[in-house]
Formats: sequence, C-alpha cells, structure tokens
Amino acid sequence: MTAPPPMPTVFLVDDDPSVLKALSRVLREHGWSVEMFESAEAFLARSDRTASGCVVLDVTMPGLDGLELQQRLAAEGDALPIVFISGQGDIPTSVRAIRAGAIDFLTKPVGAEALVAAVRAAMDEQESLRKTLADTAGLRQRLASLTLRERDVLAGLAAGKLNKQIASDLGVVEQTVKFHRARIMDRMQVKTSAELMTIAGRLGIGGPSGPASAAAPRAAAASAGKRARRPPA
Repeated sequence: MTAPPPMPTVFLVDDDPSVLKALSRVLREHGWSVEMFESAEAFLARSDRTASGCVVLDVTMPGLDGLELQQRLAAEGDALPIVFISGQGDIPTSVRAIRAGAIDFLTKPVGAEALVAAVRAAMDEQESLRKTLADTAGLRQRLASLTLRERDVLAGLAAGKLNKQIASDLGVVEQTVKFHRARIMDRMQVKTSAELMTIAGRLGIGGPSGPASAAAPRAAAASAGKRARRPPA
C-alpha cells in the first residue's frame, strides 16, 4: 500500500514570541500542526525541508526579512505558499508580496477568522500544487515510454501537422505515421487527439514546425525522472 502524504504543517516565522504563541494557539485549535521560528534564518536551517504546508511570515524582522525570505525560497524552488503578516501593512509592501506569489497579506493584530481563512487558502493552494506535480510526473513517465520515432511523431502532431506532412518530414509513408500515432495514444493513455494535445501542452511539446519541435519531446523525456486582503479593524 502507498503511504499517505504527511500532514501539512503551518510554519510560523516571527521575531515576536508573543505573536508566535498567540497564532500557534489559534491554528492548533483548528487542527493544524505548527512549527515556530523566531527568525528567517532559523526557518531556513530547519532539518526537514520536505514537509508540506504553508508559511505564515512576518514582513519586518532583524536579519533576513520576510520579503527577502520569500525571494530566497523562490530561488531555491521551495513551493510552500506564504501568508504575510505585518504591523505596518503599507500598500507598496503588500503589493510587492502578492505579486511575488504570496497567498495573502494580513495586518497585525491578526484576527483569528482572517488567519484561519488565509491558512486554509494556502493549504488548498499547496494541495493543488502537489496534485499537479504528481500528475505531471506521471505524464513524464508515460512520455519516457515512447520510442524516439514516436516522440518525433508526437512533436509533429503537437505542431498541428497532418499525418502526411509528418510522414514527409520523417521520410516514411503515411501509414507508418498512423501506426505510431495509435501507439502514442495507447502509451500516453488517451482516447482522443484533444486529450493528447492537452498533455503535450502540459509537457511543453509543440510550437513551430521543424527540427526544434522534434527535439522538444526528447528533451522533456530526458528530464523525466491573489489577492491582497486586510481584516476589518
């Protein structure tokens, strides 16, 4: 049996111990696991960097501040959604945070209802991303099962070419392209051309016709393996 995914965790990052204590109490009352950090540096140094969940992050902290931590996580490919909290709550900072991908921006003192709603939205975002990554990994496994010739045919199909055009490009007869097309449909586990084109788009296959389009699926196979809201005062 496949082990269930670990329970998501809310990572609280704030240099004020009283804020950490108050927010953690609210979140635990709603059933979430909570880990607390008094600095961005302590959060980055945490031992388990694979845990899923979200970050509730103070904007203004000594050392690495909240926006700098957001940039750092993005550069490292860490996809944990972020809910910002701030004592100032100035508009330019909130806009910058949201444009960089934050789920929400709340002003202190943070109300329990607003906090819970923002964390729920962040957790939904994390779950959606997890499912998308899992689905894409499965699609890449299917892509890796195609032969090089089948990938060439798929590239032609994704570029909008007809069977006879693909046959001409590859120097084969049209019946051979039809054979490969049927094999592609079977191995990619789709029943319609529309489904196949949707998958090709998700895997980055397609674009202008020519040699570059044929190389795209090979490269993909080789790599196989908001909004700003403030709570009412």
